[in-house]
Amino acid sequence: MRTHLPLNALRAFEAASRHLSFTKAGLELHVTQAAISHQVKSLEENLGVALFRRLPRGLALTDEGAALLPEIAEAFRRIAGTLDRFEGGRLHEVLTLGVVSSFAVGWLLPRLERFRTAHPFIDLRLQTNNNRVDLAGEGLDGAIRFGDGAWHGTEAVELFAAPLAPACAPALAPRLRRPEDLAAETLLRSYRADEWARWFGALDLPCPALRGFLFDSSLALAEAAAQGAGVALLPARLFARDLRSGRLVRPFAQEVALGSYWLTRLRSRAMTPALQSFQDWLLAEAALGD
Repeated sequence: MRTHLPLNALRAFEAASRHLSFTKAGLELHVTQAAISHQVKSLEENLGVALFRRLPRGLALTDEGAALLPEIAEAFRRIAGTLDRFEGGRLHEVLTLGVVSSFAVGWLLPRLERFRTAHPFIDLRLQTNNNRVDLAGEGLDGAIRFGDGAWHGTEAVELFAAPLAPACAPALAPRLRRPEDLAAETLLRSYRADEWARWFGALDLPCPALRGFLFDSSLALAEAAAQGAGVALLPARLFARDLRSGRLVRPFAQEVALGSYWLTRLRSRAMTPALQSFQDWLLAEAALGD
């Protein structure tokens, strides 16, 4: 292992590689052209290879220099990125989460300012999805998803249950006096094929034939229902604003519980302080109700 990293020489090499000029590199680093040339020569002697071809008008990278440049540039970029995360004597922690879109829009986003106020040194980065997520492949610290909490290789903490209830546009609601009336309406479907069957089953009623529109997210379902395309089964807690505003109405009180929202992380990765803080905050917010 090298006992000494020639950081000044590496910085001189990186700047000279970008400018292909010792003079311009010197201006950027506030040193003389001769100092840059000396640092680069020292690095070349240290490595035992030539990094530049000196031309009459400027420089050209050798194959060895071209191989070294991206590694050095990335290393300096990462160092700069880490230094930029320091503010007010604290290190900003980056927390990258996958979040099912309906949860993000219907519940999380209205509360994010409270999280930022409580945890100003956590930089939260959200990647929305339709409940399909690859924690390891996408480099996520955690994910909020809907289901039964049993995902292979993950630890899951339940946030709250999200029972489904019928919802539709106000203009459609007068036609729905009893659950049997739904058989005459378009029942909007999600990719979970058994939702309507289980809702009717909870009432001991046969499920009518399901045809027509199928959606991959509750957000699209809710928008279609609000525009009068049919009746959707939605997690009412996530669409409380639409229900309060009257954009959507619930023709029947019956709900069916098919799962909960969970904060998940890989068992193979240790809980980070940022994720622990976010989990504690989520649980506290969930306990407050709507």
